[in-house]
Amino acid sequence: MATIFTKIINREIPANIVYENDKVIAFKDINPAAPIHILVVPKKEIATINDIQAEDRELIGEMYLAIGKIVKDLGIDKEGYRIITNCNEFGGQEVFHLHFHILGGKRLGALLAD
Repeated sequence: MATIFTKIINREIPANIVYENDKVIAFKDINPAAPIHILVVPKKEIATINDIQAEDRELIGEMYLAIGKIVKDLGIDKEGYRIITNCNEFGGQEVFHLHFHILGGKRLGALLAD
C-alpha cells in the first residue's frame, strides 16, 4: 500500500511543494511544529532509516544537498534549524517512508518530548 508521501510524489494528493528534483521532493508539513516545517522525502520508498541500503548512499546525500538549498532559499541557514528523522514507533515515526523534517524560524526547545 502506498504511503501518503508516495501519493504526493505521484500527484494523487496535493502538497505545498518547496523543492523537487528527480530523486527528492520537499513540501510544507500540514501540521507544523515550528514556523518553518518542511518534509524532505526521497522518491524511492524506503520505510525507515534502518532500511537504507549501501546503494542508497547517493540518494541520502541528495537529500542533504536538497536540505542545504531549501534552508538557504528560506533564509534560515544563518540563524539555524533542526533536522529530525524519526524511526519506528518509539521514535515517533508516523509515515513509514523515510523523511527528514526541517524545523526552523524560531529558537527551538528541548529535543525530547514527554
